[in-house]
Amino acid sequence: MIPEDKKQALEHFAEGRKLYKLMQFTQARDAFARALSACPQDTPSRKFLERCDFYIKNPPPEDWDGVWVMTTK
Repeated sequence: MIPEDKKQALEHFAEGRKLYKLMQFTQARDAFARALSACPQDTPSRKFLERCDFYIKNPPPEDWDGVWVMTTK
């Protein structure tokens, strides 16, 4: 059985991923923040929240395929 906090985090993460792929980064960020609120140790939600912050300030091109490209090590 999945603990309730992890279940909620998974639901919010799934919502965030859907919005992220649709390039709705502000709404996706909110979903990832809710996932972190439910489960603060959720590393994937933290990473995607950071990526949303980046893309809110630096929008990707219209033909963006959803892939995160690292520019530094």
